[in-house]
Amino acid sequence: MMLFKRLMPVVFAVLAAAGPARALDIDVTSFTLANGMQVVVIPDHRAPVVTHMVWYKAGAADEEQGKAGVAHLLEHLMFKGTPAHPDGDFSRIVRANGGDENAFTTQDYTAYFQRVMKDRLPLVMELEADRMQNLELTDETVLPERAVVLEERRQRTDNEPSGLLNEQMDAAMYTAHPYGKPVIGWMPQVSKLTRQDAMDFYAAHYEPENAILIVAGDVTPDEVKTLAERYYGPLKNKRPIPERVRAEEPPPNAERRVTMHDPRVSSPSWQRQYLTPAARQLPARDELAMSLLAEIIGGGNQSRFYQTLAIDKKLAAYSGAWFDDDQLDYGTFGVYASPNPGVTIEAVEAEVDAILNDVVSKGVTQEELDRSRNNMIASAVYLLDSQDKLARLFGVALATGQTIDDVKNWDKNLATVTVDDVNKAARTLLNRNASVTGVLLPGEGGQ
Repeated sequence: MMLFKRLMPVVFAVLAAAGPARALDIDVTSFTLANGMQVVVIPDHRAPVVTHMVWYKAGAADEEQGKAGVAHLLEHLMFKGTPAHPDGDFSRIVRANGGDENAFTTQDYTAYFQRVMKDRLPLVMELEADRMQNLELTDETVLPERAVVLEERRQRTDNEPSGLLNEQMDAAMYTAHPYGKPVIGWMPQVSKLTRQDAMDFYAAHYEPENAILIVAGDVTPDEVKTLAERYYGPLKNKRPIPERVRAEEPPPNAERRVTMHDPRVSSPSWQRQYLTPAARQLPARDELAMSLLAEIIGGGNQSRFYQTLAIDKKLAAYSGAWFDDDQLDYGTFGVYASPNPGVTIEAVEAEVDAILNDVVSKGVTQEELDRSRNNMIASAVYLLDSQDKLARLFGVALATGQTIDDVKNWDKNLATVTVDDVNKAARTLLNRNASVTGVLLPGEGGQ
């Protein structure tokens, strides 16, 4: 299983800043089944292959208090079987038919996907529709899988100092909102999750009207509609979907700092994250201005960070900036750097602050805006070559309160962003009172 967590700023800067790809090259059809399940079709006839994804609008932030990690545990357990397809059959059948499959969980959604030959699409639809309502769990299947999740946490978080730091930064950023707890959950709570906890979450959220089906590949909308009505159409909504009521984060009024020492760290690193609105809460130009700001500050070898920290002053081994607005309630603007040997964290932080203060006080230039806009468009072009990335692009948007038009009009909206828009974003975003700074250092804790 994959725990889909945005802890890779460099990777995310390409995918998120690239954002919704060029509208004029994407053919998308959407319709809704009678049971409320939304269906999105993205034809791609270059090969007889399809990517089939089911997205549930439920993630870690929808968990009950004290049940941290149950959304991700359920993702694992969804492969454990139904009466029609007992334990392990799902994955065995997909592999036997030449396909691959997996799943991922975030704060706001959980998604399951298969990539198969076109003629196997009915098969994976039948399998996915079956486990949408017929999951069957026992302690004999749940407890070993819970142990797997605990080990996953040890490997991906507890044994990774950077993962521990990010986890603590999230906890410092969100004082009330559930984004402050990790998707994989806290170890003490995960270790106590039960079969009933998983089934309760499943019963509350895994319904057709709370799901989005996305099919990208060698299909037509009519073909997908016929199959979707055959396999998903008969499913009934058994109970109302609970309203997504989440604690609102109070306005931040003090910057926070997390410093972690760890003997496993070979070189220090520094980062800062700023709390921002989510994409659905922003006009398109404001959202894209923030993405452009990240590109200008730290998006590549022409960015201000690279030119100053790496080339001119030779302070940092690497640096960058990113903007993540693809969550339902809040977004994050981040900057990061790691000093060269012999350079202190304090020196790097001071120079980063000087660069950010200069952007706020003097603004960006038209040349920087034009170059960054071109970079984002170039990055977006690569999305058009991947069924998986296109399917995920629309899935993330729809699962976090955005629309198909928001995605398709990306390039048109990007063209309207002005220097004034980017400068306004800098003045709004780079508020230290709404930030958490994280420092990761070699050595034992407390030193």
